[in-house]
Amino acid sequence: MILDSASAALRQTLSPALRGILWKSLGLTLAILALLWLGLTRLIQAFQASHHISSQYPILDSLAYYLAGFGLFVALAYLMPAVSIIVAGFFLDDAAEIVERTDFPGEPPGQAMPFGISMLYALRFAGLTLLVNMAALVIFFVPVIGVAAFFAANAYLLSREYFEMAAARFCRIDGAAQMRRDHALRTLLAGCLLAGMMIVPVVNLVTPLFGIALMVHLHKRISARQPRLTYPH
Repeated sequence: MILDSASAALRQTLSPALRGILWKSLGLTLAILALLWLGLTRLIQAFQASHHISSQYPILDSLAYYLAGFGLFVALAYLMPAVSIIVAGFFLDDAAEIVERTDFPGEPPGQAMPFGISMLYALRFAGLTLLVNMAALVIFFVPVIGVAAFFAANAYLLSREYFEMAAARFCRIDGAAQMRRDHALRTLLAGCLLAGMMIVPVVNLVTPLFGIALMVHLHKRISARQPRLTYPH
């Protein structure tokens, strides 16, 4: 089920039907990351200036410059899951509608949540993801454990957010959450795939759109196999 859903999601992500949304999601992702990079850079510069590092210790200033570059790269990698959730909140319904129409033409389409509610939900969960990833960043330099913590935390968080957003097109959000819990292993395996993509530079930029398509397919496949189960509408 997971492999079939992932294959279909990859095909959809690169399809002409979703190409416009793909470019928009890439643009928004890069814009948010650029703003974060600028903000973090300014913070580092302000810190150096306030401690007079440049004037007193030129060598340390150069070292701090290179370390800051590496540190910013690592920090942005840990911020990427939260950015992904925000971007997905913007494009979820447009992308999900296309996936449902093209891959499930004989089935009733989902209903979009009001944009404000959808974005509030995405921002709330992005905030939680940010806090968890900042905690994981603290142990980044611990061998193995740092990467394992990043992967495990994001596998759970991304599976929860993306699946519930896709399922909420067909039932209330509490029903979507219950559906995820009823199929925790399947949704978590899909989350592992998304978390793995987050680790790969450039590939992680397409995670929002791929994640939407993946969870739409997973939700549809779960619903088709257990049509007697009902969740609050």
